[in-house]
Amino acid sequence: MQHPRDFFRQLNQQYLAVHRAKEALFWSTYMGTSDDHAGFGRAETAYKDFISSPERLQQTRAMLEAARALPADAEQAGLLHGLQGWLALFESNIIDNDVARQHMARLIEMEAALFARRQSYRLRHRNEHGQWEDATLGTLLTNMATNPDEACRKSSHEALLQLEQWVLDNGLLDIVRQRNAFARALGYRDYFDYKVQKNERMTPEALFAILDDFEQRTRQVNENALKQLASNKGASALEAWNLRHHMSGDVTRQMDPYLPFAKAVERWLESFRRLGIQYRGALLQLDLIERKGKYQNGFCHGPQPSYVDEQGRWVPAHINFTSNAAPDQVGSGDRAINTLFHEGGHAAHFANVTQNAPCFSQEFAPTSMAYAETQSMFCDSLLGDADWLARHARNRQGEAMPEALIRAGIEASQPYRAFMERMILLVGYFEAALYQLPDDQLSAGQVLQLARSSEQRILGIACSPRPLLAIPHLLNQESAASYHGYLLANMAVYQTRAHFLRQYGYLTDNPAIGPALAEHYWGPGNSISHDATLQSLTGEPFNARYLADECNRSVEQAWADARQQMAAAASRPYPEPAATGLDARIRLVHGDALIADNSQGDAAMCRQFEQWVATHYPASIT
Repeated sequence: MQHPRDFFRQLNQQYLAVHRAKEALFWSTYMGTSDDHAGFGRAETAYKDFISSPERLQQTRAMLEAARALPADAEQAGLLHGLQGWLALFESNIIDNDVARQHMARLIEMEAALFARRQSYRLRHRNEHGQWEDATLGTLLTNMATNPDEACRKSSHEALLQLEQWVLDNGLLDIVRQRNAFARALGYRDYFDYKVQKNERMTPEALFAILDDFEQRTRQVNENALKQLASNKGASALEAWNLRHHMSGDVTRQMDPYLPFAKAVERWLESFRRLGIQYRGALLQLDLIERKGKYQNGFCHGPQPSYVDEQGRWVPAHINFTSNAAPDQVGSGDRAINTLFHEGGHAAHFANVTQNAPCFSQEFAPTSMAYAETQSMFCDSLLGDADWLARHARNRQGEAMPEALIRAGIEASQPYRAFMERMILLVGYFEAALYQLPDDQLSAGQVLQLARSSEQRILGIACSPRPLLAIPHLLNQESAASYHGYLLANMAVYQTRAHFLRQYGYLTDNPAIGPALAEHYWGPGNSISHDATLQSLTGEPFNARYLADECNRSVEQAWADARQQMAAAASRPYPEPAATGLDARIRLVHGDALIADNSQGDAAMCRQFEQWVATHYPASIT
C-alpha cells in the first residue's frame, strides 16, 4: 500500500499540473492574447475532472485513515492537516455520477462558446466629446457617472440594455437550464442552492435570513435618499442613466486631477507598504489598460498557489490581475486605484497562505467567496477614508486634495451608501429567482421582466444603472450564483474596520494592519471558515450590523468622523516602514508587451509606467 506521505506529495504535484495548465489558458484567452477557447475548455474539463473525482476522494479518505495510524509526531500532524485540506476540496467539488459529469462537460463547452462570441461583441456609446466609440463595461459605467451630457450618458445605458438582450439571445438561457440540470443531478434543488451550499457552506434559507435583515435595515434610508434626490434634481434624476451622475458625477470630475491614472501604481505600492503588507516573494503581473478582445471586468487569479512544500520550502505565488482602464477618461484614475487596492488585496491574501498544500490557497470551493472578497474589499474600503485622501491624493503640482472637496465627496456619497450596497444585494435575489424558474418559463421576456421587477423592488427605481443581465459574473459558472458573497464580504469588512479602529484609532498607513491580516485572515487559507477568521481577529463571530450602521449614518455624522480622522492624521507621527518594497516581483504588461517591471526598483518601474501612459495617452496628463 502506498504510504500517505507519498500519496500527499503526489497529490500536490498532480493538482499543480492541472491547475497551472488551466490558469495559463484562462489568462491568455481572457486577456485576448489567445483565441484557444477549445484548449481552455479542455484544460477546464481536466481540472474539473481532477477535483470532482470520486476515486480520488475515496483514495484521500483511505490515506487519511492510514495517516491516523502513524506515530504521533510533527510529520503525522502535517500529513493529517494537508490530507484534511484535500478531503475538503474533493468533498466540495465531488461529482459522483455520470449524468452530472456529462452535464458539467456540456456546460463547460457552452460557456466557452458564449465567452468566445462575447469577445467579438462590440459595445458602443457617445463619449464626453459626444463622439461614438467602442466601449468596455468600465467606460460605460464611468461615462454615466461623469459625462455632463445626458444624451451621452443615455447612450451608455442603452449599450448595457443591448448587451442584456444579446446574452439572452446568445445562449445564457440554455446555460441556466444546463446549470440547473447539473445541480439537480447531484441532488440539489437548483444551481443557486448548489452554489450557496458548496461555496458558503450555508443553505439558501440561512443566506436570505442575513440578506432579508439587511434589506429591511437599509430600506427606509434608501427610499429617503431617492425621494430627496428627486426633490432636489427633478424626477429625471432617477432615470438609470442619470442616477450615478447626480449622486457623484460632479464631485468625481473635481477629484479627478487628484487621482491621476499614471500615479495609481505608485500610490498603491506606497499605501500597501505603509500598511505593512508583504507578498512573500510572489510574482505579480498586472494588465491594467483596455484593449479590444480583453475581458471587460477586473479580476485576480493565481496560476501558482503559495504553500510550504514537503521539504519545508516556501513556494511563492504567481498572481495575475487586471482592469480595463481608459487612462484619458475622466474618472479612470479613481477606477484604477480601486482596482489596484481591490485586486492587490486579493493578491496579498493568496500570496500569504502559509499552509502545506496548494489546496488551501486556491480560490475555488472550499474557499468561500465571502472570505476571499473580504480581503480585497477591506483594502479598497480605505480609499474612501478622509485621512487616506488627505495623505495620498495629490494633483500634478503636488497639492493635496482640499478639505472642502473631501467634504463634498462625503456629502455626495453618504446619502447613497444604502443604494450602492443594495445594488449588490439585488443580484442575489435575482439569481435565486432566476434559477427557480421552470425550464418552460425561461424565456427572454420572462427573464427581463424578472430583472426589472427585482430592480424596482430592491433599488426603488425602474431599471438599474447597471442592468442585471449586463453583469459579467452571471456568464461564468465560477462566479454565477455567487454575487451575494460581495455583500457578505462587505459586512465582514466593516466588522474588521471597527475592530482596528477600536484597537488603534486609525486605518490609513497603519503598519500593524498588514501583519494582523496575514496572521488571522490570510495565513490559514481555507483551512478554517470565514467566521473563524473573523473570530480570530475581531473576537466576535460574523456580524452584519456594522455595514447596516454605516449605511444609516447621516452626512453630518460621516463628516464629523472624517474631520476627526484628518485632524488626528495631521498630528500623528508616521515612522518610515522597515520594508522598502512589497517583497514582490512586479510586471506591468499590456497583453504580451512588457510596459515596466521592478527589476531596477519600484521607483524606476513607476517612472517607466508614467512615461508609457504619457506616450500612449497624452490627454491623460494634460
